[in-house]
Formats: sequence, structure tokens, C-alpha cells
Amino acid sequence: MRTLVLNAGYEPLAVVSFKRAIVLVLDGKASIVASDEEHPVLSASGEWDRPSVILLRRYVRIPNGRAVPVSRRGVLRRDSQRCAYCGGSASTIDHVIPRSRGGADSWENLVACCLRCNNVKGDRTPQEMGWSLRYVPRAPHGTAWLVRGVERTQPQWEEFLAPAA
Repeated sequence: MRTLVLNAGYEPLAVVSFKRAIVLVLDGKASIVASDEEHPVLSASGEWDRPSVILLRRYVRIPNGRAVPVSRRGVLRRDSQRCAYCGGSASTIDHVIPRSRGGADSWENLVACCLRCNNVKGDRTPQEMGWSLRYVPRAPHGTAWLVRGVERTQPQWEEFLAPAA
């Protein structure tokens, strides 16, 4: 079981094991915001709610301008595992401008792609194929993208990971 750690300002900071979360709570460094009452933590000295979301009591400074690193998993997640060309289920990524033509490994040049479209396209551009992208690829933004481990969220986390309006 994993626990979402919120900074003192309620922004998502990290995902840790529930054991680490309990240590933070027992040390007085955090308080439980949401817990899993169905699966309490049992020990010889007592019983505690299993923390699902904890809030740090002191604010932790995060460096400004933290960029989301480009990764295969990140591109697939950003594109919801959907091919940018046909809309089918994607398992690979494709360089819109092929690397052989100077295309970069950047959020703006990488898209999720199904194996069939990737093989057919090869080292050509979508324009040369007569294809168009279903969306404009952009770098993801928001605190949820900067926190490792939020790919597999829990229901109690949703309100804390939702983008600010």
C-alpha cells in the first residue's frame, strides 16, 4: 500500500510506502488527511489507521522550474496509450520528425504510436505519409506529473491531484 504525501500547502510532493508514512505521523512530522479504515495497521502496542494521504506539518521547498523528464512511459501516459495517427491502442512511441532527420527526444516531438503505424511510417514525416496528428504534442504540466508514483492513483488521492482551477 502506498501513501500520497502532501506539502504543508496541500500540493502533492511524493508517494511513499505506508510504513514510511506511519513513521512520519508518529514522529509528529505529518498528520493523516485520509486513511484506509478497512485495513488498519496492527502491532503489539496498538492499532492505527493505514494512511492513504498525509500532510507534512512543515513546508518543504521545491526548486522552481522543475521540468518533467521525457520518458517512454510518460509519453504513453500523456497520450492515454492512444496512437497519435489512428487512435488505436499504442504500445510504442514515435518521433514525429524522425531522429535520422534531426528530430529531438522532446515532449513536442514524441507521440504514442501503435506498432502498425510506427512500422508503416518508418523514418518519414507525417506530411510525407499524408497523415495528420490527432493532437498537438506538448510537455505535460501540473504537480501530478512531477510526483513519482501517481501513475497508479488511489480514490482517496483524486481531490489532491486534480489540477487547480
